[in-house]
Amino acid sequence: MEEPHCRKINYHQTGEPFFQCAPIVIPYLNPTELVSISSTCKTLHHLSTNVTSRRTSDASRGFEKLPIPFHNPIPGDPHTYSYFLYTPSQTLRTTTHFRRPWGSDHDAPPDPSSPFLFRVDGATGCDCTKGCGGDDFCPCLNLECGPSCKCDSLCGNRATQCGVNLRLKIVKHEKKGWGLYAAQLITAGRFICEYAGEVLSTKEARERQQSYDEAARMERLSPALLVVKEHLPFGNTCMRMNIDATRIGNIARFINHSCDGGNLDTLILRSSGSLLPRVCFFAASDIQEDDELTFSYGNVALSADPRPCFCGASSCVGILPSEHT
Repeated sequence: MEEPHCRKINYHQTGEPFFQCAPIVIPYLNPTELVSISSTCKTLHHLSTNVTSRRTSDASRGFEKLPIPFHNPIPGDPHTYSYFLYTPSQTLRTTTHFRRPWGSDHDAPPDPSSPFLFRVDGATGCDCTKGCGGDDFCPCLNLECGPSCKCDSLCGNRATQCGVNLRLKIVKHEKKGWGLYAAQLITAGRFICEYAGEVLSTKEARERQQSYDEAARMERLSPALLVVKEHLPFGNTCMRMNIDATRIGNIARFINHSCDGGNLDTLILRSSGSLLPRVCFFAASDIQEDDELTFSYGNVALSADPRPCFCGASSCVGILPSEHT
């Protein structure tokens, strides 16, 4: 049988569907894939460069009200942004890797998502029309209003549920990697953001941490798995939350540790009708523009493979807290 005749085709000149579809397909690619396809021809290089520029301009992918740009001042470092899937609130654990477009000229604004992952069936909240939580008879006293309340998103007792309302930026540090910085003056007590990511069981969190530790040793990954332990007021009961923002998270994944406690307060907030609490950050003091936002990851304990700390605080102990603290 005669072999089929093969010929080299210039798809750009012939107007083949490939180049018509490229602007739709390219935003689904990860950084490594973008670099690879960018080197094939001028058209794909131009499209890839546009996608990279859009990603660099807003880490939140349009989920937040204000763009949160990346800045890399390190000479010669080609990494202009960090690649991850964005979620503005807690999300369920995912078992498969999936993609979302990021950097397209036609990115549709995302639908607003609820900050509450699980709701309590039959729970009752307030029916206040104003001043929720301030009345001694209000069921939301010492709580934020939640999914079982009748008030809307403009209620003053939902201060942490409307996303990021501050100008922030993500800046690369030569030793610490990416960090979250203020892009405006932030006054004491102001809400910054919650720590959003996949909610895991303790078993799942420990399994992931093992794989993350191995990848970190090979310098292939900067894990962002937060373990929060809250000692409840009765007995020796301790509530543990595991929130993994390594693959899916929000800008809180870039907040670095400081041995002196940092300039952020970490609060566990509960809302009426919501099953899970949320971990939220507030300004512990006035934070000046261009200051880095930091908090304490916990007490330092010796581990088999400690990671160095570069926080720069006068009280720095030299190593980062581990998951077992």
